[in-house]
Amino acid sequence: MATVTIYGIKNCETMKKARAWLDEQGVPYAFHDYKASGVDRGRLEGWAREVGWETLINRSGMTFRKLPDADKEGLTERKAIALMLAQPGMIKRPVIETGGRVLVGFKPDAYATAFRR
Repeated sequence: MATVTIYGIKNCETMKKARAWLDEQGVPYAFHDYKASGVDRGRLEGWAREVGWETLINRSGMTFRKLPDADKEGLTERKAIALMLAQPGMIKRPVIETGGRVLVGFKPDAYATAFRR
């Protein structure tokens, strides 16, 4: 099985669900807390190429909602990536890298397909 890395924030409820799902299925993974350890620009840009920056940005989270309107208006990929680098809490959770694929959010059906044995 491909190496699996799950990126997110330790205490996020969605992260807890995703990690529990992986544990229940016996999928070994490494965890990267991007709130504590950050995320590098190259990785974030790679995710954006794979899934689209609009998929990566968590517009419903408090971090995004607390932004000044000027920051939220006219979002482009470049502006969104800069915001996510500055405030990783704006990245939708979890982001999973596995075998060259990137999965965003907790979707049990997509996980079952991706981790089919």
